[in-house]
Amino acid sequence: MFETVQISTEQVETLLERQEGHFIDFKDKRIAPAKVARAVSAFCNADGGDLYIGITETASGFHWDGFGDPEDANQLVHALEEVSPFGTDLDGEFLFAEQLPGYVLHINARKSRTIRKTADGKIYKRLSAQNVPVVSEEALTALRRQKGLESFESETLPIGVDVVTNSEAIIEYLLSAVPVSEPETYLRKQHLLVSGNPVVAAALLFADEPQACLPKRCGIKIYRYSSEEQSRDRLVEDPVTIEGALYKQIYDAVDRTVQVVSAAAYLDEDGLRNVKYPHEALHEIITNAVLHRDYSVTDDIHIRIFENRIEIQSPGRLPGHITTSNILDERLSRNPYLVRHLNRFPNPPNKDVGEGLNTAFESMKKLNLRSPIITEGVNSVLVTVRHESLASPAQQVVEYLNDNDSIKNEQARKLTGIGSESKMKKIFETLIEAGEIEHKPGTAGRGYAYQLKRKGDDPA
Repeated sequence: MFETVQISTEQVETLLERQEGHFIDFKDKRIAPAKVARAVSAFCNADGGDLYIGITETASGFHWDGFGDPEDANQLVHALEEVSPFGTDLDGEFLFAEQLPGYVLHINARKSRTIRKTADGKIYKRLSAQNVPVVSEEALTALRRQKGLESFESETLPIGVDVVTNSEAIIEYLLSAVPVSEPETYLRKQHLLVSGNPVVAAALLFADEPQACLPKRCGIKIYRYSSEEQSRDRLVEDPVTIEGALYKQIYDAVDRTVQVVSAAAYLDEDGLRNVKYPHEALHEIITNAVLHRDYSVTDDIHIRIFENRIEIQSPGRLPGHITTSNILDERLSRNPYLVRHLNRFPNPPNKDVGEGLNTAFESMKKLNLRSPIITEGVNSVLVTVRHESLASPAQQVVEYLNDNDSIKNEQARKLTGIGSESKMKKIFETLIEAGEIEHKPGTAGRGYAYQLKRKGDDPA
């Protein structure tokens, strides 16, 4: 049986004040085991979540009304075990608090590697605060793809075989292959030709213009903005579109991104200042986006370059059990054909298979920059590479003043990556109170500046 954990009255109040949603669900202790199984199946098939059994909803809100004894929940525990073995996708504990009735069963359900069904074979998925049945074949196919159990890359395309057998991309590839083979023979052996038709992966890898085979699904668009905000009127130039077979596309996209970043200097009092990002980090993140995006989603990869950050957005959610929390430790390839064959090219873009994002994080640290931020949207994954030092903003200001006479608010914001003028002012005020800096005499208005505290001038 699960362990029992005592929580405080304050923790109970915080819990009961929460609203049911995509990641949390409350159930009455008298709930039927089948409904509990449905809730856990839905969580495991979506993004995971927390299920609390023994919390009752009334007109005035949620109330604690737990089991008199943990043994009273045995039927529910058995129903949950039928959905997924505990320890695989589920963990549980009984919560109790002083002066509150009984034990509340807390189930932590994790995003599952596989599709989890209830005892009657039905499948559910959590959507907002609802457990939605997955009924249609289309919905089930989408769920399988999200789990990484099948991939759009293996579906056949209604295009001629010569598109992938008589292209520059396949010829260049096979010149370095061991053993050397004829294009059609090679593609058939690799299951990239099925029933005489190329699959999606074959077109992406070996068609000279895969974008003609898969319109609006396999391009890369690069934008440069003249500020920290994304808006059409802040675009420095028209977006650049990178196309072609994936091997060439990756290197072209990285080169173009580096070129745009190097040109994105901005002017301050010290002259033109360039923002630098590690080439290795950009290469690995762009490669990762191309390799692991969901090609069934009608959208391109978007690379947005701002003064203080770069955003790489790829279509599709994270596959299978991968989350933003475990993405650096867990491995699951949505597109194994692409991963495998790109790694066979000369100078492959994915040299260390499965280590791309880890390499990106390490290269950022080497330049004393903060780690990239990975967020998951409704149907995309966004990696944000910030030009922000690991040092605290206050430390960066002092280090800057060790080499420079003064610093203004605008300069400090560009240095630290802080966008708010008032937030930067508070940091200056904290440094003044700490005796580290002071107002530079003779500066005021837009020229107001700070300098290191001249400690020798302090009165005895």
